[in-house]
Amino acid sequence: MPMIQINLLAGHTDAEKRALLSAVTHAVMTSIGAKQSSVRVWISELEPTEIMIAGEVVADKRSQPGTAT
Repeated sequence: MPMIQINLLAGHTDAEKRALLSAVTHAVMTSIGAKQSSVRVWISELEPTEIMIAGEVVADKRSQPGTAT
């Protein structure tokens, strides 16, 4: 039973998350031949204040003009 956890910054729409879950499920099915009923995929959302990229908290980075994460 394949189990895939996706860590994702909060802020994506439900439609985007559904599309991601579907695409990952499909990728697992086609790459290792898993049955759809056996594939488990879930998203753990991280708040921008809870993650650091390149030594800078994402919330701080987002508040700077001209930056995107």
